[in-house]
Amino acid sequence: MASNTSFILGKESVSLTQFVHYSKQITGLRVDPSLLDKLKKIREIVESHAAGEKPVYGLNTGLGANLGYRLQNDEIEAFQQQLLRGRCVGTGPALPATVCRGALLARIIGVSQGHSGISLELFHKLIEIYHADLAPVICSIGSIGAGDLLLNAQLGLALTGEGHFWVDGEQVEATAALENAGIAPAILQAKDAMVLANSSVITVAQTAVTLGECEKLLLLGQSVAAMSAEAYGVNTSIFSAELQALRPASGQADSAAFFRKALQGSSSADAQIQDALSFRVMATLFGTAQTALKHAISEWSIEANAAADSPVVLEDGTMHSTPNFNTPTIAHSLDSLSIALQGLANSMAQRAVKLMTPNLSGLEKHLSPVGGASAGLVPIQKNIAALLAQSRFYAQPAGLDAMVVSDMVEDVAPQSLLCAQMLEKQLAVIRSLIGIEAMTAAQALDLRK
Repeated sequence: MASNTSFILGKESVSLTQFVHYSKQITGLRVDPSLLDKLKKIREIVESHAAGEKPVYGLNTGLGANLGYRLQNDEIEAFQQQLLRGRCVGTGPALPATVCRGALLARIIGVSQGHSGISLELFHKLIEIYHADLAPVICSIGSIGAGDLLLNAQLGLALTGEGHFWVDGEQVEATAALENAGIAPAILQAKDAMVLANSSVITVAQTAVTLGECEKLLLLGQSVAAMSAEAYGVNTSIFSAELQALRPASGQADSAAFFRKALQGSSSADAQIQDALSFRVMATLFGTAQTALKHAISEWSIEANAAADSPVVLEDGTMHSTPNFNTPTIAHSLDSLSIALQGLANSMAQRAVKLMTPNLSGLEKHLSPVGGASAGLVPIQKNIAALLAQSRFYAQPAGLDAMVVSDMVEDVAPQSLLCAQMLEKQLAVIRSLIGIEAMTAAQALDLRK
């Protein structure tokens, strides 16, 4: 499963395309020499604070509601395993191996920004486990978007030999999986548990896989929409560059250019002066969705390549709690994308139905070549209606609010992982709608000859 490509940690930023590829197929992770020097210096700062008197959240104090408890020096190392075990309470079915492997990769890239304070031993262990194609088994429910604490605890415990790894599609006990790979379980040092637990790597991985799928689906959807336009006999002047330039809404001109190219030499000889809106505004709808997708990818890229730890370690020798575990920009960009996709889903449904309507398409009733009592394709309209309702359900904004937890301290959360999971389900529904539109357009083209 190894890839011939390589990625240099501490030197390169990861793109969405790279990340999705590296989550599916192991690549060689190389470490820039200057990164090791930085990690060593930052680690010395952590060890200095661990031995000092000043309280630092999660280093020598309890977490959340136990913030006021001060750890003694001889408690710090044992606290690492306790921290993970006490928070390993995620639930729901396991995430796919690709997402779990992506979470491990995301944590490697995150700590390679050089401000997490990870021990060098754990840093090398993360890379070793990734190269061995071991993906920690992680539950799908438990993150509220203010870090993926509960789910990350599963990731962290697997590294220490507790829990399970995905191995060739099977869940294998962590001790056996590590032993079979010739890897010793990780021994966590001061702050290592916080490095593993207090990040948003599950959200990063799930969002990457979902956005990567969305990219492919939008391209497919545009191609099928062009097929429908040809089958319907659309007036292609609506896609002219001159018209688009009069109101250059984001993404619209690029989408119109796609349709101009796809419909070049169209056989439509008797085009209407105006077509139904689901055909006339295809460029604006796809342009809107593409713009929303680009924004979501941009926010993902910031998160994936950031030093989003809390507490974070600065080169001036200080350690600080940060707000960077919170991911509302991810949540809101995914919600916006889902809403844009719902507009597309509605237009797909409308185009398919109009192709089956003879007084609009000029084709045989219900696209039946035999006529008479034949229902043709019309029964599938109920399927379209059911899918459209499902898509609308999954497009409901998921990142609006959250209940108060942790002794009333953690009182806001963006539900970013849920937003990504809802989008993933919506994409599955839209994939079916695209399939129905493609089938309908193909039948219409056959009848139009």
